Amino acid sequence: VQLQASGGSLVQAGGSLRLSCAASGSIFSGNTMAWYRQAPGKQRELVASITSTGNTDYADSVKGRVTISRSDAKTTMYLQMNRLKPEDTGVYYCHYSSGYRAYWGRGTQVTVSS
Repeated sequence: VQLQASGGSLVQAGGSLRLSCAASGSIFSGNTMAWYRQAPGKQRELVASITSTGNTDYADSVKGRVTISRSDAKTTMYLQMNRLKPEDTGVYYCHYSSGYRAYWGRGTQVTVSS
């Protein structure tokens, strides 16, 4: 499975961004896709996840500001981020897992200026 993330940018605090992650390759029907982020000097952390049946989960730090979704074909995942804060700054990675298989995409940089 190949994952291609896009949409990262420099944005002012309070602004919005929409990240996309396109998945290709051997995608199984039962899977979970997720967004992680890594801020400088910090560990990578889960931002949000979505299963192939549409169940979602969010980190407490982004609840109410972020929405994760998938395309009807389930091959593209989105992360709509609103009311961005400087602490949202980091490299955002998309992740795919199905059974014992897991894949990471290259990250996309999100920088939120105060």
